Amino acid sequence: MALSAKDLNPGDEHSEVVADNLSRTQLVMYSGASGDYNPLHSDEPYTTEVAGYPSVFAHGMLTMGLTGKMLTNYVGDARLTKFGVRFTNQVWPGDTLTATAVVTEIRQEGDDKLVDLDVNTTNQDGTTVVSGYATAKVDD
Repeated sequence: MALSAKDLNPGDEHSEVVADNLSRTQLVMYSGASGDYNPLHSDEPYTTEVAGYPSVFAHGMLTMGLTGKMLTNYVGDARLTKFGVRFTNQVWPGDTLTATAVVTEIRQEGDDKLVDLDVNTTNQDGTTVVSGYATAKVDD
């Protein structure tokens, strides 16, 4: 069921765990789905010995996609009109990610009722890995 503007207030918050103990297999699966085969996401010797990172790490767009999953679970399918993020920290195998949306404004734009959201995804240590914004259509 889609959100209704009459049920929303600035400051309302929705959170959900979008990845629990992110696995290397999920990173490889995302490589295949996205076509992004950069070895930083799957080749441990390359990543540690050549590139100098402590381990392979998740694709930024995987983290954005997981955050987007939370948004569509919250606002409903085909409701997002804007969604943008900034990648602030790397996501590592074993991380658990929690995505949160906070209502900042409910407004009218033409014939559409819209909700503006601040978006934040954190790891199990509370470190922000993605921050951003979204706008979605809501029912009256």
